[in-house]
Amino acid sequence: MANGSIAILSRVKRSTSIAVQLPPRRPLQPSPPFKTAGNGMNERGGPLQKHDAVADTGESKMAVSTAKSDESLHSTFASRYVRASLPRFRMPPQSIPKEAAYQIINDELMLDGNPRLNLASFVTTWMEPECDKLIMDAVNKNYVDMDEYPVTTELQVCECVIFCYFCDMNYLVAFLPVKKHFLFLRKNREINRCVNMIAHLFNAPIGDDETAIGVGTVGSSEAIMLAGLAFKRKWQNRRKAEGKPTDKPNIVTGANVQVCWEKFARYFEVELKEVKLREGYYVMDPAKAVEMVDENTICVAAILGSTLTGEFEDVKTLNDLLTAKNKEAGWDVPIHVDAASGGFIAPFLYPELEWDFRLPLVKSINVSGHKYGLVYAGVGWVVWRNKEDLPEELIFHINYLGADQPTFTLNFSKGSSQIIAQYYQLIRLGFEGYRNIMENCTENMKVLKAGIEATERFVIVSKDVGVPLVAFSLKDSSKFTVFDVSESLRRFGWIVPAYTMPADAEHVAVLRVVIREDFSRSLAERLVIDIQKVLLDLDHRWTRTSTAITHVQVEEKPEQPEVLNKSIREITKYWKALVQRNKKTSGVC
Repeated sequence: MANGSIAILSRVKRSTSIAVQLPPRRPLQPSPPFKTAGNGMNERGGPLQKHDAVADTGESKMAVSTAKSDESLHSTFASRYVRASLPRFRMPPQSIPKEAAYQIINDELMLDGNPRLNLASFVTTWMEPECDKLIMDAVNKNYVDMDEYPVTTELQVCECVIFCYFCDMNYLVAFLPVKKHFLFLRKNREINRCVNMIAHLFNAPIGDDETAIGVGTVGSSEAIMLAGLAFKRKWQNRRKAEGKPTDKPNIVTGANVQVCWEKFARYFEVELKEVKLREGYYVMDPAKAVEMVDENTICVAAILGSTLTGEFEDVKTLNDLLTAKNKEAGWDVPIHVDAASGGFIAPFLYPELEWDFRLPLVKSINVSGHKYGLVYAGVGWVVWRNKEDLPEELIFHINYLGADQPTFTLNFSKGSSQIIAQYYQLIRLGFEGYRNIMENCTENMKVLKAGIEATERFVIVSKDVGVPLVAFSLKDSSKFTVFDVSESLRRFGWIVPAYTMPADAEHVAVLRVVIREDFSRSLAERLVIDIQKVLLDLDHRWTRTSTAITHVQVEEKPEQPEVLNKSIREITKYWKALVQRNKKTSGVC
């Protein structure tokens, strides 16, 4: 055979042989050495290490890195980036790879609860993938850059509409420095689509060709601050015109209000006059509220969907009683409706219920888009009855973003993605879609309520009419408390809050389950099963503890016939003290 070739002979049918000639084998070539910059640096750009071999080629010294030093060959969880504690107080001196940063943070986030099993929150935890994509596509758009993002501005509240109402022009002129021309925005309903849709939903007294007054906010907390400021400023202007003092404004609410009302009162120096609750009646009593009104009251705040029980307050009765008192005293005290939770429920489930702008004293309404408006956290709305209810001096004008822009917000920059998501939901679902979702939430609420009642261990304190939620308390808290039930449910992944009621009803402790769009019937049935497991486990735990304590005490003092009763009294005293120590109120907005 020639030149390095190999012959393979095989006998085939006794007489045939086949020769296969392979190509000659090439001589092995040494791998090219790693080049260095000639300045003592290895091939990775870093200083030479002890494990970096140096090869002399005759022209320069080359740094040859062993595989052991190559970070890309290290296991993810064996790399040096996961071997040290994470910085918690100071910025680290050096950078780390993006993959390592992601993995480290992602690992810590695994300890969070499952948002869809967080039954404490009213806030939306699921949206359609198409809307998720819209949100991510717009995540880098700033809400306030109306000149740069005119289409996004048209979808959102467009604070320009406020300016239109306070000028005599039919057109708002905005100079666009990039395009070098003027943009004429007609004063019509397309300028603020979301606000107009919500205003019509709340029966605002505007025509089809008129634009509503309102702004988008980061949530109902900011919306309430803005509405409260408008009430305070209008009250001050009226008092000044009458030559009366303006140093003691107050606002009347129920003790069941969300904490943002307390923030408004404290931050803006307004006295908060709360109507106390009572057992069995966990909302503001309209008659008692009107009794607390005086000449310094800037408004009465009614809640459409109490945080504690989901119940709607009687805004119609409040309006009638307050109208009579205003007429008698010569006052003009208005009403604000905090519809953070119920604003996207009542119009679809209870259209005949009068709570909105159909009542003449209702001057402003706030609603959370990130609750039953079905958008992720970060969007709220406040709508005024007409332009006279929003004092002009509260509007600021800026021109350093490219055009004259009116603004009425507590913050400035914020993302536009949630506004776009709200518009998506409004046109995607329409009235029919929202009604179907709210009806389904109500049906699932009834299923859960029936399952909890079937245990015969709880008293339902929430109402059927209101926000779809179930609030319930233990019939017997001598063995264990609602706080124990809440803690035990976490073993199954459920986050169910336990809290005590506000003033004059503090002795009532309840659990609350909020029914959102993504809480299905099967999840409701599973929750009932897990509640039953928790009750059984707590009963057994109580039995073992009670038996052990009784046995010890009887052995120590067998001559005392009252020892058993004394043990029970001591245990009961312990649990009551535990309840007092664990008093909580829900702060979920």
